[in-house]
Amino acid sequence: MSGAIWRQHFTFNKYSQIAARAVRQSLVEAERLKAEKRGDTALKYQKWENGQGGQQVHFNPPKED
Repeated sequence: MSGAIWRQHFTFNKYSQIAARAVRQSLVEAERLKAEKRGDTALKYQKWENGQGGQQVHFNPPKED
């Protein structure tokens, strides 16, 4: 019998997400906060024309602390 029973129920990405959440929750408070901040993403784009960059636009603006 295979040790990867999770493959019948989850994709690898979902399994990784569940495992990462469990690890973050097991950390002490200070380290947990640092780990959660590393998980935040800020996405922005910038249109370039004639070698010049235009205004940067945030898709999801970063959260203020």
